[in-house]
Amino acid sequence: MPTERPLSPWHLPPDHPAQLFLTGSTPLFALAGDPRVSYCLYVPRGHSNTGEPCPLVVAVHGTRRNVGRVRDHFADFAEEHNCVVLAPLFPAGLTGPNDLDSYKFFTEPGIRPDLLLLDMIREAAGRWHIRTDRFHLHGFSGGGQFAHRFFYLHPHSLASLSVGAPGRTTLLDEQTRWWRGTADSTELFGVAPDPTAMADVPVQLVIGEHDTHIEVWEGAEQPGSRMDRLRELRENWDRHGIATRLDVVSDAGHSDVAVIPAVLSFLSGQIAAPASSRHT
Repeated sequence: MPTERPLSPWHLPPDHPAQLFLTGSTPLFALAGDPRVSYCLYVPRGHSNTGEPCPLVVAVHGTRRNVGRVRDHFADFAEEHNCVVLAPLFPAGLTGPNDLDSYKFFTEPGIRPDLLLLDMIREAAGRWHIRTDRFHLHGFSGGGQFAHRFFYLHPHSLASLSVGAPGRTTLLDEQTRWWRGTADSTELFGVAPDPTAMADVPVQLVIGEHDTHIEVWEGAEQPGSRMDRLRELRENWDRHGIATRLDVVSDAGHSDVAVIPAVLSFLSGQIAAPASSRHT
């Protein structure tokens, strides 16, 4: 017989009025350990605190931080596959009045967005019955920057990874310092990328076929278009034994909405696959 989980500090009794807001599209919740950041979820209507924990999909916003819209892209998928979707919000201005990018690079003083995401997941697991040992991570544009750098530092936390059209990329490169390379990652983060562990994670790279415009504000830091950078990243990972699936979406430019069907197709296969077929 399935048993209920132990109560957590975030547990609500079944008749509490707030239960109305804990399934479907939830409100934003401030992270208890750092209320500067927050997260919202989509939780299937039939979610239960008994039985096997639900798979967790994390969807990371881009620079415009349309976090509710990002989350809602996955709502029907969550109902169909009985998975929970968590969308973190890393507000602009965290490290200064004009900060747009601190969540993408992990190196600004006073904030480690990768560790904050792990805290969000642990906190969410106190309210919802979700799998926390490995989760599926997707990010587009700025979220794609976050996602592939998270992969370098936390491959053992991921069941799968989907990286969408990042504007700037970090290569596995022991001669070049972060963020362009990974030479000083141990100095910065206390861990070096582990290509063997990374190779165990199914990876999708996804982009619109017309996402080839060279943007001045990011091109000054790293030449080429998003398409160029994504292909270069794929080649770099391939040289290190990390296989990737590249999905180029026809007739699409730089659009998170346009790539969502390809992302959901990838995630559907990963959530349906037995854990033993994904990880050894």
